[in-house]
Amino acid sequence: MSSARVKPVIQPTIPRLALSKAEAAKTLGVSVDFLEHHVLHDLRMVRRGRRLLIPLAELQRWIDSNAHRTLGDT
Repeated sequence: MSSARVKPVIQPTIPRLALSKAEAAKTLGVSVDFLEHHVLHDLRMVRRGRRLLIPLAELQRWIDSNAHRTLGDT
């Protein structure tokens, strides 16, 4: 018996450009129900058949446009 080591194959990660509703909700830290009721109506989405994709840039745009300073910020 030899104890030959097998090197794991490292797959390059391909950057995601869009997410599913579940992934987008998880990314924002909210439930899918909250995403559907309070966020999706403000986003541009890609629909192909039954598939719905939410571009990461749209999530970032939504965060930027909905972020507000607190009273203590100057």
